[in-house]
Amino acid sequence: MVAAGALAGCEARERDPGAAAKVGQRKFGGRGGNVECATGDAATFSRSCSLDQTETARGLVLTVHHGDGGFRRLLVTKDGRGVVPADGAAGAHVSIIGTNEIEVAIDGDRYRLPAVVGTR
Repeated sequence: MVAAGALAGCEARERDPGAAAKVGQRKFGGRGGNVECATGDAATFSRSCSLDQTETARGLVLTVHHGDGGFRRLLVTKDGRGVVPADGAAGAHVSIIGTNEIEVAIDGDRYRLPAVVGTR
């Protein structure tokens, strides 16, 4: 469930109040390891970011690598919010944008990640 409120610094919003999102329920390799992103001052999305997954003691961590060498680490939540920053970065804004996709915005960078979206 993507719910308003949330972990410190994380702001979540949902387009369908009955929708829930689960990220990391499947391997991201099905998309060739690349995801759509718009980083920095990019106005449009491109499939220029790569995605790595690592199981940690805290849970599944996604590392999104930008084409310019930058990256973001996101912790997959178990409460249905989707993801939160893994390293205390600025808050994440998570939106459900399709049946199998969420959009995560952090400090002007935006990522479209595969997710399992269903109803509560």
